[in-house]
Amino acid sequence: MNVTGNGMKYRQPQNEDYLRKVPAEQEGYAEVYASSRITENNITNTDLSAGGLLERILDRDNMNKAFKKVKSNKGAGGIDRMEVDELLQHLKENGLKLTQAIQEGKYRPNPVRRVEIPKEEKGKVRKLGIPTVVDRVVQQAIAQVLSPMFEEQFSDNSFGFRPKRSAHDAIRRCQQFANEGYKYVVDMDLEKYFDTVNQSKLIEVLSRTIKDGRVISLIHKFLRAGVVVRHRFEGTEVGVPQGGPLSPLLSNIMLNELDRELESRGHRFVRYADDMVILCKSKKSAERTLDNILPYIERKLFLKVNRDKTVVDEVGKVKFLGFSFYQIKGLTRVKVHPKSIAKMQAKIKALTARSNGQGNELRAIGLRRYITGWINYFKVADMKGLLAETDSWMRRRIRMVYWKQWKKVKTRIRELKRHGISDNKARQFANTRKSYWRISNSPILSYSLNNQTLKKLGFIFFSDYYQQVRVN
Repeated sequence: MNVTGNGMKYRQPQNEDYLRKVPAEQEGYAEVYASSRITENNITNTDLSAGGLLERILDRDNMNKAFKKVKSNKGAGGIDRMEVDELLQHLKENGLKLTQAIQEGKYRPNPVRRVEIPKEEKGKVRKLGIPTVVDRVVQQAIAQVLSPMFEEQFSDNSFGFRPKRSAHDAIRRCQQFANEGYKYVVDMDLEKYFDTVNQSKLIEVLSRTIKDGRVISLIHKFLRAGVVVRHRFEGTEVGVPQGGPLSPLLSNIMLNELDRELESRGHRFVRYADDMVILCKSKKSAERTLDNILPYIERKLFLKVNRDKTVVDEVGKVKFLGFSFYQIKGLTRVKVHPKSIAKMQAKIKALTARSNGQGNELRAIGLRRYITGWINYFKVADMKGLLAETDSWMRRRIRMVYWKQWKKVKTRIRELKRHGISDNKARQFANTRKSYWRISNSPILSYSLNNQTLKKLGFIFFSDYYQQVRVN
């Protein structure tokens, strides 16, 4: 496949549609840095390259760092079927051609490969765009140079996809504002944000900081590269493909416009990627804030607000990043939102199902991975009681699995005796006709498969790990 237009060959023939010219920008932003003409005509005039930004991107050390980052992230290949393991050899053979093509404006990114990830809402999916591994290296190289430039401009209330910031920091900031008296929330939902970003507006915003026209052109090519959906090419005249290394940075650059507008109006807010809450002292103030900010979002930034999901409510009734809040002795505390709890319980139920085809060793490994990941994310929340109840329920399900596996009477007798039950009790219990779920809560199974025994079998419990890593 011809990716760069300079003779670099991949193994899959490329449809001519993939190399089509980028259509002109909308007239409304034609005055902005001539971005469409830069992209279409491959302008490489050094007068536009103040500071040699493209040279910094293509610097050998920066490109090597980008390669290592892409390799460490692994991930699936793009439409050319090249995998990360093949990337090093390819770059050794074609790296100079790649950088030369970019410098000459001849580089053409491939369309991204569409992957759909199910959302929590039944029947809905999140559309990801997987770039080729070579395109990921180029995007990563761009992001590494641009990120420090834009970090200086970003709001202190923005936390997503930024160095040394996390969802925990965002939740703590919400908690801080709530404790300062901002008890009502505008829970803002930007509808299909990544799919609806106005590329013209994004290019305008980028051009205020990026004075190298070649870099603007390169980013624009990625935006307009298109997507392959079930072997069919689709153009991308709007949106930012979600899935490449550059997408999070472009998302923050665009939404930083909203951050600055909110700050200029004196609002308290917290944003993590496209998830945002604006905190106010009264319900009327929150409703007024929503009414006043909607025109800016829709008419100035050309983004869509989901009116059905955008709500004004008390801080304790909203879900933000999977968390919620509650009041105790006049202070706002953090808890896990009920929907996050339900999702966790459904996952535990699936991992402890007898019919999932896993052996007990793999089941223990799967539970360990999920529990550690879940606790590490939610460890800032108060959930001691919740985890104690969850552990009790989970252990009962694990015991039920073992009881089902000891299906025959003689097997049950043998295993019960092996775990310390007397011969008489084992024979009596092995012949029971009670249901699996009822038996799983019996004193004999609780004794024979007690907590310590389950730990020796490789299982871990929420409460134990929470005590190790909790930060509240």
